[in-house]
Amino acid sequence: VPATRVELTVSCRQLLDRDTFSKSDPICVLYTQRPGSHQWREFGRTEVIDNSLNPDFLHKFVLDYCFEERQNLRFDLYDVDSKSPDLSKHDFLGQAFCTLGEIVGSAGSRLEKPLTGIPGKKCGTIILLAEELGNCRDVATLQFCANKLDKKDFFGKSDPFMVFYRSNEDGTFTICHKTEVVRNTLNPIWAAFAIPVRALCNGDHDRAIKVEVYDWDRDGSHDFIGEFITSYRELARGQSHFNVYEVVNPRKKMKKKKYQNSGTVTLLSFAVEAEHTFLDYIRGGTQLNFTVAIDFTASNGNPSQPTSLHYLSPFQLNAYSLALRAVGDIIQDYDSDKMFPALGFGAKVPPDGHVSHEFPLNGDASNPACHGIAGVLEAYQRSLRHVQLYGPTNFAPVVNHVARSAATVLDGSQYFVLLIITDGVISDMAQTKEAIVNAAKLPMSIIIVGVGQAEFDAMVELDGDDIRISSRGKVAERDIVQFVPFRDYMMGGPGAGLSMAGLAREVLAEIPDQLLSYMKARGIKPPP
Repeated sequence: VPATRVELTVSCRQLLDRDTFSKSDPICVLYTQRPGSHQWREFGRTEVIDNSLNPDFLHKFVLDYCFEERQNLRFDLYDVDSKSPDLSKHDFLGQAFCTLGEIVGSAGSRLEKPLTGIPGKKCGTIILLAEELGNCRDVATLQFCANKLDKKDFFGKSDPFMVFYRSNEDGTFTICHKTEVVRNTLNPIWAAFAIPVRALCNGDHDRAIKVEVYDWDRDGSHDFIGEFITSYRELARGQSHFNVYEVVNPRKKMKKKKYQNSGTVTLLSFAVEAEHTFLDYIRGGTQLNFTVAIDFTASNGNPSQPTSLHYLSPFQLNAYSLALRAVGDIIQDYDSDKMFPALGFGAKVPPDGHVSHEFPLNGDASNPACHGIAGVLEAYQRSLRHVQLYGPTNFAPVVNHVARSAATVLDGSQYFVLLIITDGVISDMAQTKEAIVNAAKLPMSIIIVGVGQAEFDAMVELDGDDIRISSRGKVAERDIVQFVPFRDYMMGGPGAGLSMAGLAREVLAEIPDQLLSYMKARGIKPPP
């Protein structure tokens, strides 16, 4: 039972400047440790803020706060120099260690620490702010425009954007939203944006919301135009004379007697609806359909040799069986008929020995479904004795196989999950990307578990967490792939069961959000 959810906001002051011609472009990466483990695992990354040594990151980290556990955190800062997700390609700016309890327990739940890690250099400070998230599930959609803003650019008009802050108990402000920049106008109309009510006011409708209006500048030194204060209760009145705000620059107001304002901002529309959760859809009857695809290519090693990833030992399960069990045991609870189609790819199959990239493990092409995870394991072991491991490693056929099923049920009553277990050496990268970009429009997710010791660079690229996957210039509309290297969980010996729970948790972590992103994009509401 996750206890309280806590949202962390990260800011830094006086970071090192690593760029010659401009300021650093910082990103913050958070690492956490599992209970009982000393291994640091990446939890998430903020956005990159260009040209700033004093960044206030907008991306929040939401953590489950467990009073009874020591939750170690490590924050690493980098100066981003390219689009590569590989951190070793960027300049390290320093790091800080603390526990979640330390932040929560500080005055006002605000902890300031020096950044360290570069000998002989002052790396600046990191400021961590924790706020407990209320359980309000409403999402507000707002749209604003502005009129007659001050002209800040010497050539051309201003390039305005707005920054929203919610106030904290102690009177300080925390950033919660940035609009896009509208170029070269003093009368911008910003796009509508959706934001959880929690983020705007954390459930307190009278809490002040401060909005600052800026003129965007390429070098990061954005010019302040002015600000106004409102509250959720005010905004919820919708478009009316109450929601026209004077944008005021306090410095100008003090200097000039005749100063009135630096323009006005008007709320064009306001709507609020409850955010549906994964469980709302499951309760409403959405079924998860689970398909397994197993890599039978020769790079796995000869199954009769103990070094092979497919070796069937009488004493213990191999990596393929372990991964299948760990994930399957959890997913089967959400699948009412407990029938799982199971496919193999990359082997020569009887009777004529042709290479197949989607053969049924149970030998029945008209119905490749096996009963329960036990049935899948049995069919897998039987297949190993009948087929010849071969190649190449093509993912696209099994992705398209599941996509064909998913394309027949678009109404949200079913959601398809494909589990691919592979040693990670992929031959049809371009076709697989194409298949994934097409599948991103369908009610499906893909989980890839990498077994063995290979470099899984291609799998990380397919995962699309850092850079959304694209094919022939088309970007996938949702992130539907989750990749997990199995070796991170191999804790041989008596503790192996413990790491299997960890593997399942990691593998399934993104499914609820991926299902929600499909339902939301299609406007499908859960049945009452």
